[in-house]
Amino acid sequence: MPVFLTRLLSLLLPLVAALTVVPSTGAAQNLFAPAIRVNEQVITNYELSQRIRMLEVLNAPGDPEETAREDLVDDRLRLAEARRAGIQVTEQEILEGMEEFAGRADLSREEFLTALAQGGVEEQTFRDFVRAGVAWRNFVRQRFPSEVDVAEIEVDRAIAGDGTGSNLRVLLSEIIIPAPPQEAARARAVAEEISTYTSEAQFSSAARQYSATRSRENGGRLPWQDITELPPGLRPIIQRLSPGEVTDPLPIQNGIALFQLRGLEETGYDAPEVAQVDYAAYYIPGGLSAEAQARARVVTSEVDRCDDLYGVAQGQPAGVLDRRQAAPAELPTDVAFELSKLDPGETSAALTRNNGQTLMLLMLCSRDREVIADRDARDERREEIGLELRNQRVGQLAERYLAELRANARIVEE
Repeated sequence: MPVFLTRLLSLLLPLVAALTVVPSTGAAQNLFAPAIRVNEQVITNYELSQRIRMLEVLNAPGDPEETAREDLVDDRLRLAEARRAGIQVTEQEILEGMEEFAGRADLSREEFLTALAQGGVEEQTFRDFVRAGVAWRNFVRQRFPSEVDVAEIEVDRAIAGDGTGSNLRVLLSEIIIPAPPQEAARARAVAEEISTYTSEAQFSSAARQYSATRSRENGGRLPWQDITELPPGLRPIIQRLSPGEVTDPLPIQNGIALFQLRGLEETGYDAPEVAQVDYAAYYIPGGLSAEAQARARVVTSEVDRCDDLYGVAQGQPAGVLDRRQAAPAELPTDVAFELSKLDPGETSAALTRNNGQTLMLLMLCSRDREVIADRDARDERREEIGLELRNQRVGQLAERYLAELRANARIVEE
């Protein structure tokens, strides 16, 4: 997976529902006139407006126009370098890349394209985005195949830190801002403001005002958690924070998440990784409305364990109840984080689906932790961690190489 896709996906995680975005004023003047020239290549106003739309639909953090300009320039440089290396991207690779990207949002390729189309994003825009990513991934594999070596001591350090477990606990506060399509712009503006906060009092006040989770009554404050209980994509983001700092807005499906680090401590105990989560989702019409929340409280009062939900769902359409077992890394980020706060038998009614029209009542059934006991399993885990470290190193080399391409390129804004 190319670094730029991985970075976007770790923040994105599930797709936020589509919305219509007004193209920038410059792009509206002449859609097919050049907006940017990259060496001998042209980026049109149309391409720019489409990439802006796509970033808005994905609810990506930052300024959409600035990000779109930077990403399109980088894409041109990636594709040009791949062509110079004789790399051609096949139609099958593009389709697989589209499927992979959509799968991170727990959608099929067709569903993902439909959501984009509802926001005014053409399929070709998504295909071009994926083509550049696949071309760069293939180039990086060819350009840096044997330039990376990982020492055994680095693997040892990774295992001691977060390879098979971690002795790190974090104290977080959370804000989950609902962001259905009609409220997405307002939610983004609020989230950007909150991300600049540095005091716990400010963050707690915002949680009480804007957050949709049960923790809002406590100013968003959560109890101590082992770092291994957090979704894998969220851990490095949290570990980069200093106490008091707030994450950038993190898009989730139908919402935006922010986290403030209040405390960090070593416990002296390596908590095993969570290997599998068994959970159930019961869907209630009405989104975050008072009626839907009331129904969720009634259901919660009637059940003690996940099996009880089958009785609640009896006689209703099959899709109203979804029972799944999955590794944390396979879960949508918003679901993974909500489940991380629950004990078996507990529920959460903070998330929505279907463009905010359906409330998702989550219940944690069980959480199985990984214990690596035999030598073969430990050796296999060491190989996995070594591969992860090599991939990280290759990613760093690729980013530096792209930075050099950009520095040496002739880039002209029209």
